[in-house]
Amino acid sequence: MTEESPYGFCHLSVVPCRLEASDRSEMVTQLLFGETLEVLERKGNWVKVRIVFDDYECWIDNKQFLPISYHTFMRCNFAMNECSADLVQIISDLNTQETTPILLGSSLPNIQSGEISIDDHNFRFEGSVCLPSEPNKRDIIQEYAYNYLGTPYLWGGRSAFGIDCSGFVQVVYKMSGIKLKRDASQQAEYGSTLSFVEEAQPGDLAFFDNEDGRIVHVGILLKNQEIIHASGKVRIDRIDHQGIFNTDTKRYSHRLRLLKTFLD
Repeated sequence: MTEESPYGFCHLSVVPCRLEASDRSEMVTQLLFGETLEVLERKGNWVKVRIVFDDYECWIDNKQFLPISYHTFMRCNFAMNECSADLVQIISDLNTQETTPILLGSSLPNIQSGEISIDDHNFRFEGSVCLPSEPNKRDIIQEYAYNYLGTPYLWGGRSAFGIDCSGFVQVVYKMSGIKLKRDASQQAEYGSTLSFVEEAQPGDLAFFDNEDGRIVHVGILLKNQEIIHASGKVRIDRIDHQGIFNTDTKRYSHRLRLLKTFLD
């Protein structure tokens, strides 16, 4: 496959995606193993890409993805992708004999009998997977969310070694078979609005705004008016009609703007 192919596959554990074409530019999101992309622009050693999963546009190093054919690109995107279910697992490139650690929430497109075929590359995976077809989404969302407890906050992060609030929500929902956009303000544009905290159920989302009325935070609701969210680290706090009450500082940390459900 020529390096000029406009389609790509993330074959590394986690790839930083930047606002501009520079290592010094801020990281705005991350690609996890198995996610696909379209190349929009090339600039030196950098490519501007659109991540297929959420249509997010950003810049990545052109050495940090695998160019793939259009056929493989389409096959990956239309498959019911399973996801890696443990914190760290190993995937092996059977062509090069290289092994790569892959992280919780990584995609495993078209996996059959533990193998993934991506053009000339064949990967072998042995480990636990998430099954997005599980019927009880609310329980599954909570279970996957708990796996991230204690994960440090990282702007632009989407892994269990560093994650931001909307990345946390997005990857947990991804493992549950639900696609969400990348940023909290984008996520808030979808779903069905709920009127009261008491009306919400575990797995629903709560969004919070700043003094300018801009949505800047999101978390996943749990039972007994608790919320799990990434603030300093992934943590559990209390929530009421005012917002999030931090159990450590004994103060409100985030002001509630709206509640949304993406579940039946």
